[in-house]
Amino acid sequence: MGKINLLNDYNSSAHPHVIDALRWTEDKRFPGYGTDAETAAAAESVRHLIGRAVADVHFLVGGTQTNLTAAAAFLRPHEAVISPASAHVNIHETGAIEAVGHKILTVPAENGKVRAEDIRAVIEGHTDEHMVKPRMIMISQASELGTVYTLRELRALRDICDKHRLYLYIDGARLGYALASTACDIELGELASVADAFYLGGTKNGLLFGEALVICNPELRADFRYHAKQHGALLAKGFLLGVQFRAILEDGLYFDLARRANAMAYRLASGLTEAEVPLLASAETNQVFAHIGYRQLHRLEEKVLFERWGREDEKGAPIRFVTTWQTTEAEIDEVLDML
Repeated sequence: MGKINLLNDYNSSAHPHVIDALRWTEDKRFPGYGTDAETAAAAESVRHLIGRAVADVHFLVGGTQTNLTAAAAFLRPHEAVISPASAHVNIHETGAIEAVGHKILTVPAENGKVRAEDIRAVIEGHTDEHMVKPRMIMISQASELGTVYTLRELRALRDICDKHRLYLYIDGARLGYALASTACDIELGELASVADAFYLGGTKNGLLFGEALVICNPELRADFRYHAKQHGALLAKGFLLGVQFRAILEDGLYFDLARRANAMAYRLASGLTEAEVPLLASAETNQVFAHIGYRQLHRLEEKVLFERWGREDEKGAPIRFVTTWQTTEAEIDEVLDML
């Protein structure tokens, strides 16, 4: 029997319903580059979820690809991105945003989230044409620490965007987990009303691969497919994305899987608290961050896959557990027994 896998939320191929949908394509033939009926139906499903009859929906393969293509499409060469210092685009995307020509201006992240006043300080510090021009705020929902922006927090960011003519872009790699969180007070339609663009992540929640980018602001829609093609993001077999998203969005499966993963994370966080293991952030979605002593850490490493996360000290190491729709109560209880 292998180790319990709490390393990430992309450690299996796809949900059986998605696999069945892909198997259905075996004897079918489709037009290329997402111009097929399945992809059109999937896009319509996304529009229905956000309550907007008009919104551009583009299906791309992965999160980094989606982020860099969006930045390239939405920004002029002298314009910059504002992001939390802990953001995926800043740390874990190998300079992808910078590679397409846009500087990232970082701000502190409190519990994984940025505040409007921190954004304001960046804007006030960039005053003329001798500096890059802040133009787009890029945040993640859920944050890199698994925490969830509230509607009030998002509206505060929207207000500062409106005041200073900024775009608000939301990285949604784990958006399903955020929307299914017990800490979340915002629905998908409300998120679409505050964001200029966001994406609904599939790779980390039940799909083989795929992200659904939703462009809400009409200013940003022109020529996006040209940018996608130029950056290698226009998949020839685009129907594979459409088929998967249509399957995962049927009957609320996407959110059911996210709720299941969140429930396992809450069970784990509760058990860690009872075992007096300190949590590094509130466990609001499917990521649990804790500080584990070395004796417990070595015991866990024998039977559990997880990630060491950040700077270690003499007492132990910060680590990250990630649950998925496949994580079971028995697995969580076995981990807790080790502690």
